[in-house]
Amino acid sequence: MQMLTPDIVRAMEEIVPTEADPVLLNAKLPLRALHFPLGFPLEIATNSPAVLTAAQQSWGLFQSRFSCPPLVLRIGVTGNATDSPNIPPAPVCRIQKGLMSNIADANNFTISDLNAGFSFGWVTQQTAESSLYLRYHILETAALCMVSTLCAAPLHAACVAPFGHGMLLCGDSGAGKSSLAFAGARAGWTFVCDDASYLPFDRTDRMVLGNCHQVRLRDSGVQLFPELEGRPITPRATGKPSIEIPTADLPELRTAESAIVKSIIFLNRRDAETPGLFPHSRETALSWFNQFPLKTTATYPAQEAAIRHLLDVEIFELRYTDLDWAIERLETLALTGR
Repeated sequence: MQMLTPDIVRAMEEIVPTEADPVLLNAKLPLRALHFPLGFPLEIATNSPAVLTAAQQSWGLFQSRFSCPPLVLRIGVTGNATDSPNIPPAPVCRIQKGLMSNIADANNFTISDLNAGFSFGWVTQQTAESSLYLRYHILETAALCMVSTLCAAPLHAACVAPFGHGMLLCGDSGAGKSSLAFAGARAGWTFVCDDASYLPFDRTDRMVLGNCHQVRLRDSGVQLFPELEGRPITPRATGKPSIEIPTADLPELRTAESAIVKSIIFLNRRDAETPGLFPHSRETALSWFNQFPLKTTATYPAQEAAIRHLLDVEIFELRYTDLDWAIERLETLALTGR
């Protein structure tokens, strides 16, 4: 973190609208940091040490892996608004033609030009001091939306690697991706991410990236994993509560920031009268994956090409109700290919 010189301290104290600058066009954000979320460079500018601390918590364990122009995130912190709650509601996100707004209220928001790789926003001091909220709703949302536009195709999938066999676990919200990925990691699988994977452009090896440094599970995960009892809860973007666990707190887990995908598994816990692993349509999988890249951005053709190449691997549907059975079945797939 930068040393707080007298000039920087004065700049931090002066972030208020004035008659000469009512829209804070010339506001100084003197604190700087360079991070590498998922391995991609991101420059952060702010006037608040709390923002740099939160960014360090989110991305401090990632190292540079890709040589590309840095994304830019500028976050200013103002004083607390007298009519604002301690923590604002979950932001509302809207996107048109590569422009994204992510607005919680008039004092807490980000605006992103996804095609340019530039985001800026403002939050109150209360929000800046609410690290989980700031990270999940402000910093990570802006940074990862830029990554998933300019650097990689976003995949709504967990990624694990039992016996070195990279697998994507796919399905709509509530399908069980995070719980199966975490249960498999507890059983010895390499854990890459719980429900958000990223497929870099211009690669031929089907390498998928993820945040292996944390697991986020719904609060109901305590019923499956009693050791999570007492963990702090924070709302997801949908407003649903979640538990965040740094994988550093679970040293028995084997983790990796990437894996080479060899199988894609769509999870089905609804039609599980006959548990089993069944072939899944490539066309159906392509339609499902194509929900997530933004078709209005300049990089959409590159994203679609990367997804089509990814789907040349074997694709299955896993019907199950029992986690232990599902783990054993996927381990068999990893070892035998069927």
